[in-house]
Amino acid sequence: MSFFEETNPEMDRYLENHASSEPEILKKLRRETYQKTTQPHMISGYQQGRLLTIISQMMQPKNILEIGTFTGYATLCLTAGLAKDGKITTLDVNEDLAYLPKKYFGESEYADQIDFKLQDAKEFLRQTDEVFDLVFIDADKENYAEYFRLIKPRTKSGSVVLFDNVLWYGKVLEENPKQKSTQIIKELNDLIAKDNDFENLILPLRDGVNFLRRK
Repeated sequence: MSFFEETNPEMDRYLENHASSEPEILKKLRRETYQKTTQPHMISGYQQGRLLTIISQMMQPKNILEIGTFTGYATLCLTAGLAKDGKITTLDVNEDLAYLPKKYFGESEYADQIDFKLQDAKEFLRQTDEVFDLVFIDADKENYAEYFRLIKPRTKSGSVVLFDNVLWYGKVLEENPKQKSTQIIKELNDLIAKDNDFENLILPLRDGVNFLRRK
């Protein structure tokens, strides 16, 4: 649950009730995530999922990268706009939970276009020569700034990058945060704001999404 859901749950319900309906496979996945995981709040929310779907459908990307698969909810939202010959690479390191996204990826109509890797994202980015049209990061916050540095060379003009949780429950307003994750998220937001190769906007959706477009 995000900072905004806690402070105004009525508004959050209103927003969900006035958005496009959630596909059945995502309803099932969301339900099982809450039944079988210890931190179900880590799932991309319904509203955020709709945002990812709409962005992907508008872009029709050929190559998507996701860092932080969790149970695969955001992955399936992103696949909705994939080009017919496109693919999504989704990275995670949680072997114990891998059975759950694998199950739903297999049931999805995009099963053949999803490449699920149990691999450290920094290692992957240092090794790959792929260029991505769309990137979504919702992973370990302590590496956010490094992810940005590694992702930038793997983008091109028109590429879109989204970082989740960039408001960090409002902690980014702290002047001298003691928490390492808060420090790194503030560093990330500063790096992005100062980078002339991108235009960006922080959307106050759930816990904040930094929405970047490569110029």
